Amino acid sequence: MLTIILSACTGLVLGCGLYWGGGVHGGWSIFWGVLAGGLVQGGSAWFLRGRIKRLMDGVQGTLLAGQKKLQAKVNQWQIRPPGSIKQAQIEIEREQRGFLQQALGQTDAFAPYYRWSPLLKRQVNTLKMQLHYQMKDYAAVDRLMPSCLFLDPMTACMRLARMYVRKEEGIDKVFGKQVARLRYGQGAVLYSLYAWIAVQRNDIDLAHQTLLRAAAKMENETIKRNIEHLANNRPRQFSNAGLGDEWYALGLEEPRVKTQRPRGPAGRPF
Repeated sequence: MLTIILSACTGLVLGCGLYWGGGVHGGWSIFWGVLAGGLVQGGSAWFLRGRIKRLMDGVQGTLLAGQKKLQAKVNQWQIRPPGSIKQAQIEIEREQRGFLQQALGQTDAFAPYYRWSPLLKRQVNTLKMQLHYQMKDYAAVDRLMPSCLFLDPMTACMRLARMYVRKEEGIDKVFGKQVARLRYGQGAVLYSLYAWIAVQRNDIDLAHQTLLRAAAKMENETIKRNIEHLANNRPRQFSNAGLGDEWYALGLEEPRVKTQRPRGPAGRPF
């Protein structure tokens, strides 16, 4: 916001100065005033963009380094399984929370630039909301939601998921607004979430029609399979598990872990 005010003031002062003090024709004074304002605006935007990009790269670097470290640990466990799966999961969650909190701390560095960029605070709040969502800190998520931007399918899904959990009205309206922004092939998780909500409400027809709309815009095996289940009156077999991490990241369902009981030697144990 301050960049706009600064550029406008610069253009106005220069234009008026040239007209009243320099004897420049009115048209030329306006031209030079607008040009000066544009140069100030462009220079300020270039400077801010560089600063903000460096800060954002730092946050992304923290997240990528943390994810790389976790993946290395998971790969190691695949070679040498841990003694306790539950303890391993707790360790993973603890380490993930650690680098997510570190990234959250880095977002404080954006604060001095909020007054210079009108949308920056909302963009940073959206990033904070996503980080809190990954940590399942839903109280912070709900607090940040009103000041976030929902410009991609995943953040839109987070909003819808919280609306469903909090039993808020307006889910249909929000969904309609979000899908209108999607391009062809986008939004499988968004359509699937809305269909899942419809199934939970026992509105099977709405769920079926939603997935048919999605199938007309993309190729997705999970959507096709759920269409078949609903068309054949098998709503209990509806499952978004095929969407993988995108689905489970919303926190509405937990992944099912198949466990096998160890087999003893053949025959009777005694």
